[in-house]
Amino acid sequence: MKHLTCIVCPRGCELTIDEVGKITGNFCVRGAIYAKEELACPKRMLTTSVRVINRKDLLCSVKTSAPVKKEDIMKFVEFINRLKVTAPCPIGQVLARDVFDTGIDIVTTKDIK
Repeated sequence: MKHLTCIVCPRGCELTIDEVGKITGNFCVRGAIYAKEELACPKRMLTTSVRVINRKDLLCSVKTSAPVKKEDIMKFVEFINRLKVTAPCPIGQVLARDVFDTGIDIVTTKDIK
């Protein structure tokens, strides 16, 4: 048996997956979908920051446009650590497209004036 805490919504259902793959403990269907995906290929949204090169001691927050496989997170972090942005920079600006041919972009989440 496996036990997971669902992270799809704030409810945090305690999920149990038995030996035959039956999922219990979910309040909604999203919990069952989460459990199946988490067991098959766990993914997470990645949020971090990049340097603003023309503003001293300033960072711009960024995120991935889609969840990243957990096994690839450090590879994405190392890639993002090499990125830099120049102010002004609007929220939603794509800093890198299709990183590692995954279809995932790196997008700003802060408006830098």
